[in-house]
Amino acid sequence: MAKNSFQFKQFTVYQDRCAMKVGTDGTLLGAWANAPVAAARILDIGTGTGLVALMMAQRFPEAQVTGIDIDEDAAQQAQENVVGSPFSDRIMINREDATKIDDKAGYDAIVCNPPYFVDSLTCPQDQRTLARHAVSLTYESLMHAASKLLKPNGILSLVIPADNQDNVESAAAFEGLFLTRICLIKTTPNKLPKRHLVEFRKHPVEQVNFEEQVLESCPGQRSDWYHNLTKDFYIK
Repeated sequence: MAKNSFQFKQFTVYQDRCAMKVGTDGTLLGAWANAPVAAARILDIGTGTGLVALMMAQRFPEAQVTGIDIDEDAAQQAQENVVGSPFSDRIMINREDATKIDDKAGYDAIVCNPPYFVDSLTCPQDQRTLARHAVSLTYESLMHAASKLLKPNGILSLVIPADNQDNVESAAAFEGLFLTRICLIKTTPNKLPKRHLVEFRKHPVEQVNFEEQVLESCPGQRSDWYHNLTKDFYIK
């Protein structure tokens, strides 16, 4: 059973009213995602507890961060988490649908830990279904929204299941977004990658930045890579 709050170095995330709790996926994304130098505006789609929005605000101290979620309880809890953080003056939380945003100013960076069960049975709890299944936000609709909302030099960063890579790349290509960076994540050295961190931009690169990393060098021991990536956030 997940605990009701999670303490990071600079902020606390309460999660008792959110379907999806603080986990490795969100923490990885918040610590890994890029933004252009002097990024002014960052958008976190499906913000949930507000974790990734808070992490991006910590990492990019000049940026204004907006977190959106279509679930009312999640949006309210994210707002409360933001108010209790040192970044409350730079983060805005809205109950909003990414596919319906009309923002001509655009965003320097967009981050999203999207619904990850595609073509699978939905669960009976509506809130958890929205958070976990690609029924309200498909990869196609996400890429369409991102393509419309990103500035010309903007960056889209996602964390996705390894077996969804082809679907995500196809949806991105259809909207004119190009894979520029990818990190395959293994839990331990002997296992296959379970998650991919992926980055897309509006312009192709000569060579995609590719890496493969491990979360635990041995059971219960964070790898050097994971430790260095998250050391500004995790207390232990």
